[in-house]
Amino acid sequence: MSRNVKTESLGNALSSAEYTNVAAASTQNKAFDFFGMLCESAVAGAAAGSVVETVLYPIDTIKTRLQAVRGGGEIVLKGLYSGLAGNLAGVIPASALFIGVYEPAKQKLLDVFPQNLSAVAHLAAGAIGGAASSIVRVPTEVIKQRIQTGQFASTPEAVRLIVAKEGFRGLFAGYGSFLLRDLPFDAIQFCIYEQLQIGYKLAARRDLNAPENAIIGAFAGAITGAITTPLDVVKTRLMIQGSAKQYDGIFHCVDTIIREEGSSAFLRGIGPRVLWIGIGGSIFFGVLEKTKQLLAHRRPRREKKRWSLKLA
Repeated sequence: MSRNVKTESLGNALSSAEYTNVAAASTQNKAFDFFGMLCESAVAGAAAGSVVETVLYPIDTIKTRLQAVRGGGEIVLKGLYSGLAGNLAGVIPASALFIGVYEPAKQKLLDVFPQNLSAVAHLAAGAIGGAASSIVRVPTEVIKQRIQTGQFASTPEAVRLIVAKEGFRGLFAGYGSFLLRDLPFDAIQFCIYEQLQIGYKLAARRDLNAPENAIIGAFAGAITGAITTPLDVVKTRLMIQGSAKQYDGIFHCVDTIIREEGSSAFLRGIGPRVLWIGIGGSIFFGVLEKTKQLLAHRRPRREKKRWSLKLA
């Protein structure tokens, strides 16, 4: 009997849960190299983050300007790439930090939680990765959005004037609202992505290719982007207010928007946001998985080299 026939017979004999357990067990048997996984994940995250930010920056700019406008103001469509270079200086380390923390945390949590609670492990790992990267992501987001709304012309000018007028804390304006938006966002998006991957692999009984990863990433990003748009509006308003202090905090911001603009204001920019994050999820996860595959292919050669050095 051929190997393919045997594999097919095994798959037919096992229930879905049993088949998933077999796949999980084979993965867990591999040695867990924390430092190696952290480094590879960081490189993959940096590559994915930089590509997404460069390609989709104009859509993000339009989304930010839509959310920043109060009442019936006009949206300026000039300078859609304003602040990209400075933003990449923050996005690359932030993306590297996020994936670098997320992947090892995910593996450890999957060892702790039973197989039927893998979604909880993915949710928790996404939140942990988001919290770790927020140290870099928040100042990057503050500077980016103020440049996008025309408050500053460049990143050095933005940093200098924000610190001069608002102190170092100004770079972390809206930190609470950022966590309120991004921790659920990161947790939900990565959970949806990972769970869809598991289901697809179970059905196809093979690893996914780049287009399949991209499609799943787009679906996860679009859904999560739509769900978290109200939180994104609040975060944007708090981050761009500067020293004017129109809002005293998250709850005051929510109350003011409802009183002055109505609840529909919380969905402002949802179209560009869903488009941006949907396409971004497609690119991000596609590039992420491809980079991880390329790094994994290089791993045997590195391990063989280390082994030969030990023998010498």
